[in-house]
This record gives sequence, C-alpha cells and structure tokens, in this order.
Amino acid sequence: MLDTWARLQRYDLIGITEMWWGGSYNQSVGMEGYRLFRKDRQGRQGGGVALCVSDQLECMEHHLGMDEELSNSLWVRIKGRAGTGDIMVGVCYRPPDQEEWVDEALYRQIGAASHSQTLVLTRDFKHPDICWTDNTGGCKQSRRFPGMC
Repeated sequence: MLDTWARLQRYDLIGITEMWWGGSYNQSVGMEGYRLFRKDRQGRQGGGVALCVSDQLECMEHHLGMDEELSNSLWVRIKGRAGTGDIMVGVCYRPPDQEEWVDEALYRQIGAASHSQTLVLTRDFKHPDICWTDNTGGCKQSRRFPGMC
C-alpha cells in the first residue's frame, strides 16, 4: 500500500517513525524505486526509524560521529543539484519515557546536523505535556525541548 501511494504521489522522501519491523525483515527489501535506510531501536521492539529515498537522488547514510547508538535517529545526506549545497535529512523518534541523558545525546546530534547548509528534520518527539502556545512544559525535559526547536 505504501509503495503504491508513494509512486502515485511521486514523493522523493518518506520518513517513518515507530516502525515495527521484526528481525526477520530483510533490510535489503524495500519499495521499488526507493533506497531504504533503517535503524532499529536497540534493546526493545518497535520505535525504530527509516527513510526511503527516491532512486533519482544521490544519497548516503551520514554518521555524525557522536552518540548515535544511544538515540533513535538516522541521518542521510542527499547530494544537491549543481550550484546548491547538500541536504541533510534526519529522522528521529523520541519515546515518552526517554531518559534525560539520551535526550542530551539527541540534541547534540541535531546541533551537529544543523551545521549543514540545509537541514530537513522529521521527527516524532513524545512530549505530551508541552503547551506550544506559550512554550511551557510540565517536566524538566519538556521545558527544555521548545528551545531546541
């Protein structure tokens, strides 16, 4: 279903959070016309991230070299067209029970990735107690997060 929808809409990028692919899913299998990048959540089922990139785009997974094993994030650099810079695409998932030290690792990654000329960040950050109207939150982690956006 997703592959049909993607071809009909002609999407170049499809970010997926909270994927539930089991260990039996073959990472080399993906949608026709797309390259699949995937990072499973370590130590738990579900919550992984994936990015499908059109075969028409030149791209490669990018390792920021910091704390990547700690967080549910995936970074892909897409080569820009002639005369334009590359595009960094990040797909991130933050579960609602994530510990503060893992949040810090994720924020360091986002900070490093934001040095790219162009950054596209797709995310699912579970902060249910943030009031986006006045950028306040009930817990310490939620109070800090709006400043990161």
